[in-house]
Amino acid sequence: QVQLVESGGGLVRAGGSLRLSCVVSERTFRAYGMGWFRQAPGKEREFVTAISQSGITYYTDSAEGRFTISRDNAKNTVYLQMNSLKPEDTAVYYCAATTEYYTTYREMSDYVYWGQGTQVTVSS
Repeated sequence: QVQLVESGGGLVRAGGSLRLSCVVSERTFRAYGMGWFRQAPGKEREFVTAISQSGITYYTDSAEGRFTISRDNAKNTVYLQMNSLKPEDTAVYYCAATTEYYTTYREMSDYVYWGQGTQVTVSS
């Protein structure tokens, strides 16, 4: 069973930064496309960013320019660097993994494996 473990969440002031990490318990990590989603209270889970098996990245308009996704295949880890955080970024952030290949990796249904989530709270 593939396990994903997120870390790095916390409380930060608006304008601050956080880096989330997601470690995948899978030796063939490079075969996985990885995504970050988030879910704010009372809202549906939404796509934030993704990185394909070959390193192509995808962002929402709100994440573009502020967030950076990256992967370290040697460490089985995907990162989400979040800068210029806003109160509306407050949510539980989830990483997700898939062995399939997609055009954009933006859909929740694209992913089979999910982490437990990490809370990000941005104060104004």
